[in-house]
Amino acid sequence: MIHQVEERVFHFKQPAGTSRGVYLKRKSWFITLLLEDGRKGMGECAPLPDLSMDAMPDDDFELCLNTRINAILPRLTEAQEQPDALGRQLKIAETAFSDYPSMRFGLETALLNLHHGERLFNTPFSRGEEGIPINGLVWMGSYDEMEKRMEEKIEKGFRCVKIKIGAIRFDEELELIRKIRRRFSRDIIEIRTDANGAFSPSEAMDRLQQLAQFQIHSIEQPIRQHQWREMAELCRISPVPVALDEELIGLSSAHDKTEMLELVKPQYIVLKPSLHGGIAGCSEWIDLAAKRGVKSWITSALESNVGLNAIAQFASHVYGEHITFHQGLGTGQIFTDNTDSPLSLHGEYLWHH
Repeated sequence: MIHQVEERVFHFKQPAGTSRGVYLKRKSWFITLLLEDGRKGMGECAPLPDLSMDAMPDDDFELCLNTRINAILPRLTEAQEQPDALGRQLKIAETAFSDYPSMRFGLETALLNLHHGERLFNTPFSRGEEGIPINGLVWMGSYDEMEKRMEEKIEKGFRCVKIKIGAIRFDEELELIRKIRRRFSRDIIEIRTDANGAFSPSEAMDRLQQLAQFQIHSIEQPIRQHQWREMAELCRISPVPVALDEELIGLSSAHDKTEMLELVKPQYIVLKPSLHGGIAGCSEWIDLAAKRGVKSWITSALESNVGLNAIAQFASHVYGEHITFHQGLGTGQIFTDNTDSPLSLHGEYLWHH
């Protein structure tokens, strides 16, 4: 077995605004594993600057990725000839990249692709028999831009709309949400919000109370991560269910994950394989959370179509048949120069062909 690593730069059709800044382009590194018989598998490593555990300068990232793959390549090659080759190789990847989630996800995906081809997981979704319902994402922008994007999502048939907040005045964001609720009840349109840690602990409760009048499904990461006691208090008394996202970054062991879940007691966790430990790490999160009555959903993190396809198939695998809970998956339409994709959007459903 040999491997190749290729860097790619993708350009956004429109600036992607978050409370941490605006993205104009996106870098990914593609791992390709090749066998002597011609079989190959590809996976995407897509760290987010200033957020991912394994975010680092570009040259350092590629050097680290190549060095770590080279160190385990003999073991991956040896495992290829043994019973349960894929299971052994995934375990090697999980151990070697425990603190490098985007790299782990890229290698896991490459191994799945190597063994299973395009159908990474054998599910109704990957067979093209069922679609996955997803939320329509309204990116941050000016009031007029966000209103236009919100209308577009509703017109396209999305019954769950996720609005990123924290970039413009809070009263303007409330007005956008009010406009939805004037026209649609919560039974028709579900509203999710994502603050990306934009609120301070002192103001968060007041803002959550104002949001609650509009029957909000949830708010992701109302305050910045690493404030467990403040977050636990919000989760205890908030009139809007709290979903944790950035809070999960950096928690790699089952012990640390359990400690956080039992102290903070969120209503939901939102999982991104590129940020939260790859496929193995997210699977562990889902299991630990479910045992404590914490629900979850999976979302993408601005990956290209290669990563998005893998994340969608993983969601269909881990949540089983007939998914009705809206996932946070992208549509593959955010870049001007994206890779080819087997995914397509029909209304609010993502399909694999």
